Amino acid sequence: MTGILGNSILEICYIAASITFILGLKMLSSPDKARKGNLYAAYGMGLAIVATILFKEEFSSEKTLNYVLIFAGLLVGTVVGTRMALKVKMTAMPQMVSFFNGMGGACAAVISLVEFDHVMHTGEFDLGLMIVIILGLIIGSVSFAGSIIAYGKLEGKIGDKAFPGSQIINILLLIAIVGLGGYLASMSVPSSTLLYAVLGISLLYGVLFVMPIGGADMPVVISLLNSFTGVAAAFGGFIYGNQAMLTGGILVGSAGTILTVLMCTAMNRSLANVIIGSFGGGGAAAAAGGEQGTVKEITATDAAILLAYASKVSVVPGYGLAVAQAQHTVHSLEKALDDKGVEFTYAIHPVAGRMPGHMNVLLAEADVPYPKLLEMEDANDQMANTDVVLVIGANDVVNPAAENDPSSPIYGMPIIQVLDAKNVIVMKRSMGKGYAGIENELFFHDKNRMLFGDAKDSLEKLIAEVKSL
Repeated sequence: MTGILGNSILEICYIAASITFILGLKMLSSPDKARKGNLYAAYGMGLAIVATILFKEEFSSEKTLNYVLIFAGLLVGTVVGTRMALKVKMTAMPQMVSFFNGMGGACAAVISLVEFDHVMHTGEFDLGLMIVIILGLIIGSVSFAGSIIAYGKLEGKIGDKAFPGSQIINILLLIAIVGLGGYLASMSVPSSTLLYAVLGISLLYGVLFVMPIGGADMPVVISLLNSFTGVAAAFGGFIYGNQAMLTGGILVGSAGTILTVLMCTAMNRSLANVIIGSFGGGGAAAAAGGEQGTVKEITATDAAILLAYASKVSVVPGYGLAVAQAQHTVHSLEKALDDKGVEFTYAIHPVAGRMPGHMNVLLAEADVPYPKLLEMEDANDQMANTDVVLVIGANDVVNPAAENDPSSPIYGMPIIQVLDAKNVIVMKRSMGKGYAGIENELFFHDKNRMLFGDAKDSLEKLIAEVKSL
């Protein structure tokens, strides 16, 4: 269907899709509505895709529409995406997010390349259009390259590669990208060679600015790259005059930017430093810290007694909980202690895990009641009245060095203040360092006891002991 009626239906579908994006994003702010919000946004995107295929005027008989390629692409993307989503483990969720985000950035960059080629063939050079095309190419390619490097680092296939002068090189690359991009947009007849030079430098910058970043700062990077992809998609919406694409891109870009600022605050990092890739290098982190005292262990039986006769217990979850797939087991411990009248909550640090919200998603998967998930500020306010804090797989987010060691690479980062509680039990496989690569002073504190072993096995022992009391 084409013509005025088709265009009207298409515009209405785009508006409806935009509304579902906004509603979906709003619902994501509430844990109990997040799943429904995600589905709303997905349905809206599906509506926008179907409407574009059926009603887009450019897809009239005057311009051949290769339905075979379109539906083949939809089929392949649906099968691959569904299979990846169903098979991915919770520990690998950050990697999948980074990979999918990279694909979004690549799509935005390809759109800019295609539209530039179209402009070159038609000879319709418009300054505004050229600026949008170039910005979409730059941001999309940076997002693609950076996300793929982030994926490799999270997957353990790429290490931190810091080198002298990396900050200066990144700044020079940024200046080159902006300068060449501005010159290209101002040319009366744009140069394809210069365009591909901008593409190459942007890809190089995407690699270099993520490469030296240490693991402890990866949540900030994921959030930042996500905002880049959203902005690049919004530029695609400008190019095609597509309201759904524009709205979706703006929502992702703005939400990602806000989240990045919040992550920077939570990590005590400067957004400017994030952009030039000057923080969190693994080498600096690994050099900090050292042996600081005697570690005191606790048995599962003694830990269970401490938990069962407490009035209030708080769990600080970390990546180790995800690795052990122990989210359901800790929920079982919660129910066992609830039966004994123990108040049980979870203290969630904003950058616990490998991406923003990692622990919230992990615990939601185990059907943990949402009111029990306390954000860092609320958890810290209640810590003085907490009898036992059980730290499961968390490390850097409870490290006192962030508050009392100016030489520490995480100094100034807000933490879960577990030492305000009466007793602390840390569950770990070993004395291994956290993602920041530094020793944790908490392990050697008089108030702390270490319960060594696999988190899931240790929790199962605790549950058995608690039930026997």
